[in-house]
Amino acid sequence: MIMKTKAELAEQYFKEGYNCAQATAMAFAEEMHMDIKDVARMASSFGGGMGRLREVCGACSAMFLVYGVLCGYDDPTDPDAKMNHYKDVQALGNAFKDKFGSRVCKEILAGYMTYISDDPIPTKRDDEFYKTRPCVRCVVAGARILSDFLASKQH
Repeated sequence: MIMKTKAELAEQYFKEGYNCAQATAMAFAEEMHMDIKDVARMASSFGGGMGRLREVCGACSAMFLVYGVLCGYDDPTDPDAKMNHYKDVQALGNAFKDKFGSRVCKEILAGYMTYISDDPIPTKRDDEFYKTRPCVRCVVAGARILSDFLASKQH
């Protein structure tokens, strides 16, 4: 059996209909020792730049969410742990921004669309969606950036 990369898993989940945050986070469910449905629910609010508000890209938010579960700090009296965690989160966010020019959904979409809606109605996933939206590329990149970052921390 051939194991899929985190990027391939994230792409698969996105193409199954999960939002950008869900797809990215779900690719790491095993590492987080969490049930995939729990991860889907946990990340569901972040899709579309936080509930289609078009703020921080859901794929980027999911990187932060997963990184927090795997490597976050839990001692509020340890400022060094907090600082080091934020330093890592900033590195992840900056790698995403380097790839797409922004971490903000509406800014990323602006390069591909003339009208960007923030209504709560999910966009229909059809061939046109996949041709005109960068979302699947954001999901794949988010999973790849996080996967590579985690691997670099283990060495």
